[in-house]
Parts: sequence; C-alpha cells; structure tokens
Amino acid sequence: MSIKGKGELFRDPDNGKVAGVCAGLANYFGWEAWLVRVLVASGTLLGMSWFIVIYIAGWFILDKKPKQSKSFKQTTMNNTKSKEDRNADLANESIKVKAKVWQAGEPPKQAFHDIKRKFTLLESQLRAMERYVTSPEFTVSREINKL
Repeated sequence: MSIKGKGELFRDPDNGKVAGVCAGLANYFGWEAWLVRVLVASGTLLGMSWFIVIYIAGWFILDKKPKQSKSFKQTTMNNTKSKEDRNADLANESIKVKAKVWQAGEPPKQAFHDIKRKFTLLESQLRAMERYVTSPEFTVSREINKL
C-alpha cells in the first residue's frame, strides 16, 4: 500500500533502525528521522501503546522503498566521465538547506561549506577560461577563423 501526497510513503529499511517505518515517515513529511523516532518512542513510553500497534501495522502494510539501482551502462558512463563532466555535475547539484531543526536537509554550516566548494570550482573554471582567452593561442585561432 502506498499513499500519494508529497511523494509515496514507503518503509525505508536501509535508513531505518528496526523496520524503516519511522525513516519512511520522515522521508514522506520531509523531517529528520531522529525526530520521528523520538516522537514514537516518547509516545510509547508515555503509555500510548497504540504507537506500537501502528508501527507494526506499518511494518506489514507499507512496501519497502524501491532501490534506485543504476544500470551497468550508467555506471560505466559515470566511471568514464572526464574531470570536467564531474565538475559540471558538481556545479549543477542543488543544495537543500534546512530552515528548522526538524526538517530534512543540510545544516547551514555544511551547506555553507558545500556552496564554498562550488564557488571555488566555478572560480577555477573561470580562471581557466580567462587564461585561454588571453593566450596567444586564442588570438591565433580567432585570426584563422576570420579567414
């Protein structure tokens, strides 16, 4: 059974502790998994034993999150990518910063380091372009193309 909404609701046993129900709920709602685990554990300890029943029901009802396996062709293409292609992928990668503690994403400090890494990469690419455009090789090539 899967519920449509912000995505599909699945168990995530790869990121889960017991069966992945809390991790699946966290992925569905965009929260951190530790927060869902704390809520379930505190609800259970405070005498709401129906949390255990719901967890076990979710374990049996929810499907496992499908693996996002890459085909052999994609894997070999990624392994044979040039440094420029890998850098372009890195520059186009989006960074999701969490605004609140319970939201999923990177903490602001980690996001800052990732953004700094991306700008450093872009700066090195820009320097390489400037080096080429100001080189005699570029001038000669441009003059040949004008002929």
